[in-house]
Amino acid sequence: MNQTNEKKHTLLLVDDEKSNLLVLADILSPYHNILMAKSGARALELAGDNTPDLILLDVIMPEMSGFEVIKRLKDAKDTTEIPVIFITGLSDTDSEEKGLSLGAVDYIAKPFNRAIVKARVETHLKIVEQMRMIERLCLVDPLTTIANRRDFENRMGVEWYRALRIPLPLSIFMLDIDHFKKYNDTYGHPQGDVALKAVAQSLTATLRRSSDFAARWGGEEFIGLLPSLDDPKSALEIAEQIRENVAALLIPTSDGNITTLTASIGLYTAVPSIESCAENFIKKADDALYQAKLAGRNRVVSAED
Repeated sequence: MNQTNEKKHTLLLVDDEKSNLLVLADILSPYHNILMAKSGARALELAGDNTPDLILLDVIMPEMSGFEVIKRLKDAKDTTEIPVIFITGLSDTDSEEKGLSLGAVDYIAKPFNRAIVKARVETHLKIVEQMRMIERLCLVDPLTTIANRRDFENRMGVEWYRALRIPLPLSIFMLDIDHFKKYNDTYGHPQGDVALKAVAQSLTATLRRSSDFAARWGGEEFIGLLPSLDDPKSALEIAEQIRENVAALLIPTSDGNITTLTASIGLYTAVPSIESCAENFIKKADDALYQAKLAGRNRVVSAED
């Protein structure tokens, strides 16, 4: 890695001996952002505040050993996924086995070998990047390239508890493409895929606030979150704009023709309470969507408590 490149990763170095920290920092600082701690308590504090990409942790430290530190890291939600490499002068297999059983990914022995330190750190950072890529792919709908149902459920949890804590209104909408089976039967499934992509692009283009969120729920259904709107009418206006933009789409076919379609939308807005739940919000929006279909489709229906 060239030293002039942007430093993408942050490493937390933990050792009660300042000289060991300085040696490791000298080896790794040209390539990575470095945080340093001389105690287990300080290491836990830095890890919680900064979420480093990798932790190099000394085993033998006063007050709190590396084994105790890694236990606490793995027990905390925000730090449980951070990989830990033990740095140690111990050479007995029992200590190594204990560290690995607690969740360490590797060991680096003292005194430090520059080449080995660099190689092992880079190996585990590559694994970190690969795991993050897999995670990102698992949260994206492969056809439309917008968020999938799993990512929506993650985002829903975040927005739900934020709205519950402050409190703030939260709006959810569900969108279903009208008569999509007929569209597929008429133009073929490949053209149906083109239509789904067009609707997804229109949906995300309409949601202009950074806090708004849309995902493919499944099949021809989409779902979205509109957090923190001061006026409940604003959510209805956004939903109506989404419906109009879908209806205005001109979707080309492979033979040069133009197709159109419409969508029905169910909307629900309320301030979450401890008596309610996120699943009930989704059901309210789904019930409103059903009413929109019963009422003739190509419309927005807002649920009422």
